[in-house]
Amino acid sequence: MAPNKQVREKKAKDDFIIDEHTAIVMTDPQNDFLSEAGKGWGLFGENITKNGTVEHLRQIFEVAAKSNMLVFISPHYYYKHDHQWVFEGPVEKMMHENGMFERKGQLTGEEFEGSGADWLDIYKPYINDGENVIVTAPHKLFGPENNDLILQLRKRGINKVIICGMSGNLCAESHLRELQERGFEAAVVFDATASAIIGDMNADDASWINFNLLGERVYTTAELVNEIETR
Repeated sequence: MAPNKQVREKKAKDDFIIDEHTAIVMTDPQNDFLSEAGKGWGLFGENITKNGTVEHLRQIFEVAAKSNMLVFISPHYYYKHDHQWVFEGPVEKMMHENGMFERKGQLTGEEFEGSGADWLDIYKPYINDGENVIVTAPHKLFGPENNDLILQLRKRGINKVIICGMSGNLCAESHLRELQERGFEAAVVFDATASAIIGDMNADDASWINFNLLGERVYTTAELVNEIETR
């Protein structure tokens, strides 16, 4: 039996139970990742298309709205002062050089609408008009260590999270790791994430392995929707 299958079979179906203390945590549902016109599409588009990520995230928004389940969005924004960093990793450098997630400033919405930092249009009704969605302060690298996500979760009495969004082996995985370290039970929706393909490296392989090693449960979107609807 393959090691990955052994790991999955070891996890009982009821290890992770969705209840009133469970919320969705979604990273970066933004144009620069998920739009074909986005600045990251060249690296992420193939796996986004293969996984059905755009539609699966919409389905998660929809079922959460119908069930009044909280969705916490941890976005990526870069402002002018962020470009004054004096050292960067390869992905940070790439995002800064090509202007991903750029905003004019913290105190203005100027040129935000339709920008790479903005939400996909199909998500806007859920985010802008829904009463169950909380948008946190932006994270700056990959994890939530420097934003207010954990504060917002604790303030709402949340102790279980279901993670989805972009990108799989970076922001989504980093949120998974940090939230687990901070005492949250954490599951992941694999086909509601996607990772980059760079040369002969398909980072979806890395996220698939690590989600199964770290997450209390790895859902498909169909499994998650069904579980929320029938709980």
